[in-house]
Amino acid sequence: MMPKLPFLKKHASTSLSTGSSTFNPVDRSEIFRASRRDFLKIGSLAAGGFVLGVNFQCSGPKGELITFAPNVFVSIGSDNIVTILAHRSEMGTGIRTSLPMIVADELGADWSKVKIMQAEGDEDKYGNQNTDGSFSVRMFYEPMKKAGATARHMLMQAAATEWGVAPSECDTEASHVVLKGSSKKIPFGDLVSQIQTMEIPKPESLVMKDFSSYKLVGTDVPIFDAKDIAMGKAKFGADVSLPNMLIAVVQRSPVVGAKVVSYKDENALAISGVKKVVKIDGPGLPAGLDQPLEGIAVLAENTWAAIKGSQALEIEWDLGPNQTYNSANQLQEMLKSTSSSGTVKRERGNFNQAKSSSGKIIEKTYLAPFYAHATVEPPAAIADVKADGSAEIWAPSQHPQWARGAVAGVLGVDVSKVRLNVTLLGGGFGRKSKPDYVVEAALLSKAAGVPVRVQWTRECDLHHDYYHSQSAQRIVATLDGAGNLTGWNHHTVFPAIGAGLDAAPPSDGELDLGCRDFPYDVPNIKIEAHETTAHTRVGWLRSVSNIHHAFAICTMLDEIAETRGIDPIDQALQLLGEDKDITFAGEMVGDYGNYGEKIEDFPWSTARMKKVIQTVAEKSNWKQNLSAGKAMGFAAHRSFLTYVACVVMVENDAAGNLIIPEVHYVVDCGIGVNTDRIRSQFEGGAQFATSLAMTSAITFENGKVQQNNFDTYKIIRMPQSPKKIHVHIVPSMEKPTGVGEPPVPPFIPALANAIYKLSGKRNYELPFKA
Repeated sequence: MMPKLPFLKKHASTSLSTGSSTFNPVDRSEIFRASRRDFLKIGSLAAGGFVLGVNFQCSGPKGELITFAPNVFVSIGSDNIVTILAHRSEMGTGIRTSLPMIVADELGADWSKVKIMQAEGDEDKYGNQNTDGSFSVRMFYEPMKKAGATARHMLMQAAATEWGVAPSECDTEASHVVLKGSSKKIPFGDLVSQIQTMEIPKPESLVMKDFSSYKLVGTDVPIFDAKDIAMGKAKFGADVSLPNMLIAVVQRSPVVGAKVVSYKDENALAISGVKKVVKIDGPGLPAGLDQPLEGIAVLAENTWAAIKGSQALEIEWDLGPNQTYNSANQLQEMLKSTSSSGTVKRERGNFNQAKSSSGKIIEKTYLAPFYAHATVEPPAAIADVKADGSAEIWAPSQHPQWARGAVAGVLGVDVSKVRLNVTLLGGGFGRKSKPDYVVEAALLSKAAGVPVRVQWTRECDLHHDYYHSQSAQRIVATLDGAGNLTGWNHHTVFPAIGAGLDAAPPSDGELDLGCRDFPYDVPNIKIEAHETTAHTRVGWLRSVSNIHHAFAICTMLDEIAETRGIDPIDQALQLLGEDKDITFAGEMVGDYGNYGEKIEDFPWSTARMKKVIQTVAEKSNWKQNLSAGKAMGFAAHRSFLTYVACVVMVENDAAGNLIIPEVHYVVDCGIGVNTDRIRSQFEGGAQFATSLAMTSAITFENGKVQQNNFDTYKIIRMPQSPKKIHVHIVPSMEKPTGVGEPPVPPFIPALANAIYKLSGKRNYELPFKA
């Protein structure tokens, strides 16, 4: 069964007065004192200290209460060290730093005395650990504040008792309780014995710190792992080494659904260092989202021997029904299908009538290819399966619970017998939420009777990914005699996540990523989805369907603005209309997903979108007179509940090559917890999006991927990289929203629109043609 996509899940949020804004969602998280049983779980974290647990609870789709038992533990030691157990996966986003920052600020801890420990993957201990879908901060911001506030109130009560004053006369700063208006202060560590016997204060008695007093949240804080990463001490998946460990490289089915008919391993076994050859049975079709492809693994003493042994295998394959698949042919078939009526997924007014009475019709099509994640660190995982069936895993996993459960399933043991240690991730982008590579390691360790590290090569990574779907879109816009935009008809088709050989339209959740939630005030709107099949594995990649939907919509709007003779930014502000919250009521076929959040809690605000658009126009000096050979393009898009406007400048260098000298982003992500990481995510997002727009594409012939490495699946080089990336963060006291994925969608159309203004040629297909 396919799990719900991360952005379709419901998450917890709490009530908090910040002084300038009030959060209203229901707070159901609980703070508790760690029990003896909890101490056994968390081991050394509890030694000699006071430990609080945070029990996150959230509302399900029908308002039912879902409980995630103890997710995070916060310890205050007698040595004055505050230790926070981080339950999310770190892949460069800074989440392992940002969430502890919230606790530390509300607690009043000295950041230099805060220690962060990585939690293992365990749903019973830590609840939801899926670090995907740009929801970690928005899910845990409020409960983290409550944990810090609870410990702070207890510390102040203990100090107040010692000083004979009221707790309200106390405060915390720099890991001390201080007496206001005096020089008296007590280190946290000196109060541990007192608070160990205190009652936990009731949630309604907590008074949160004023946001203006925060020292960390809203500032630049380097990621906790930065020094170890820079010095080469950080542990990524492939860095784990165990005694007697073998390295496995797998030759997997070249076509999804292929099965091994026979194989010869004599040449592989003859290579020095090769110890064993093991067959992995695949699921066939459908390929699923958590199972390995069929293949033959070579286990060796070192990676090089495993690679050479894998290359020496002789395998006869039954390639199955996908062996004639050609992605270019499918793309053209998908495009053709958009000329006919599809399944209507949203409707306002009467588009057909608007079309028949229009003064002008603009009709354009847009194509996008398959994309691979191509993380710097290809998948790797280590498994040590014991004779009793228990297993210990080390993996750079975005979704450790899913990986742990998948391992337990293939080993035929209870999940309690699987321990999963989460390492740092060398990039994720959604790829490492799928646990197929972790399952491979477990199967091979069981077969070999020793620890095994599965190591994917770059070629493996590109040939056997869960790709971002290729897509075809047709947009038809109508203008009346006065040049007003009166109609919008958007057709979209792409292989759905989790789909197989049976034709199916994209899910509502995928359509809600930038297509059905078209925000502009057009009187007649019709959104239609079309069916196609999936001949390979497809999955979520950074910003998911927003990639192709934003490309089509924002470039079409630029073309409409040109036809109307209006500036594209002026047009966007005009079409957004008056300040309001959009609900899409009565227009959607089915419910609007809104990234798993209730629309009343996270409304689609035209005011916030207009603000980022107006600000990017100001910051980029949008209406400046550019010198010859330069041009700017604009796009704006809301994804993962975050509002982003983007202006990209382009020019040709002396040799006639396109360069990107400057980019301006304006982002409204609510409260910005770690502004350094927000800027970093947008700077990286611009580079990532430039590759998708300019160089990257996966293609299939006879069912096989045609790209092998970065020579053929190209990512941008230094000369193509944007030179200056300005990230302007809108000050906000709204609830925090995502920042990992929102940089990508508006950048690509902003770049396309800039190129058009420079060259006079519009790009309707990704990657752009020279």
